[in-house]
Amino acid sequence: MQVVVFTGGGTGGHVYPGIALAQALMPRVQLRLVWIGSKTGIERQVIEGLGWEYQPVSTGKLRRYLDWRNVTDLFRIVAGYFQARKLLTSLKPTFVFSKGGFVSVPPVRAARSLGIPVYSHESDLDPGLATRLNLGSSSLLFVAYEATKKVFSAAVQKKIVVSGNPVRSDFFTPAATPLSGLFPVPVGAPVLVVLGGSLGALQVNTLLQRALPELEGKVFVVHQTGSQWLALPDTPWYVSRAFFSTQMPALLQGATLVFGRSGAGTLWEAAACNVPLLLLPLGEGSRGDQGRNAAHFASHGAAIVLDNLTTPGELAEQVIALVNDAARRSSMGQALAKFGARQASSKMAEVLLERHPELKAGADSV
Repeated sequence: MQVVVFTGGGTGGHVYPGIALAQALMPRVQLRLVWIGSKTGIERQVIEGLGWEYQPVSTGKLRRYLDWRNVTDLFRIVAGYFQARKLLTSLKPTFVFSKGGFVSVPPVRAARSLGIPVYSHESDLDPGLATRLNLGSSSLLFVAYEATKKVFSAAVQKKIVVSGNPVRSDFFTPAATPLSGLFPVPVGAPVLVVLGGSLGALQVNTLLQRALPELEGKVFVVHQTGSQWLALPDTPWYVSRAFFSTQMPALLQGATLVFGRSGAGTLWEAAACNVPLLLLPLGEGSRGDQGRNAAHFASHGAAIVLDNLTTPGELAEQVIALVNDAARRSSMGQALAKFGARQASSKMAEVLLERHPELKAGADSV
């Protein structure tokens, strides 16, 4: 049986698209899939929760600013490189697939040193630091947008495939338990799903909680607060949890509207379910990728972008206006469908299988 290694982590956006690709590969071939990630990151919890094979290595964060931890993390990255190299020497994978994040850099470099093909994927409109670092070691780079391809030189563009962002297959089949079965949604009430990230987006969470009095009785709110946020108590019109993973497909399938940041995961999972987006991109302290992601979706009529000066009252007005405007929501849903979230993982799987026919040959012999 052929071995394929996936790597990536640090955030859900560096894990779930990789899972989506793995889900697209598994029915096509017989393979042993191993995920290399950090010892304590979200990727370990998610991958082990699926029952998949997980191998941790030492990692360090890639910071663009001066920080004494850059020195100590450098030693962790070097240690992670040698740990990954030892693992890959033992596993002898057909290829390594990198979903990015600082976790992916040591395994990718180790794979290159061993002559193992590497394929990478970039979810955002503009490539992040890990993607740029991994690019030289990658045989192909999958990107979500045609505009991303144009960022690179003509020479690099030759090894870029515009695929879209892969989304887990659960989003394309009706949830076993619909949203109304998970929470006591009042009959006929529109549903606002608020995504405060895996840790907790201070601005999103604060704005939403201050807007709740104006939304009560008009919109049922399901709020993912993130793990580092003190949730409000549930009410007949509001429920909150620290984090949704397996329930997220049901939430988005039952949502009337989504409000949150504009990370690639939020955008493309909503696109998979054709749910209109109200976005408040992360600005200060970021590299600006969320703002550009949001602007791209807005330019296609798929989202409404709020700014940092938005008040709780203005948020409530936007939410109520949009849930009451079925025609506009339908138009936004149609625009989201054009991004091709349903086809991305299959397209990537087909490219990888075309480059590695030995995976199919191995499946035929089982």
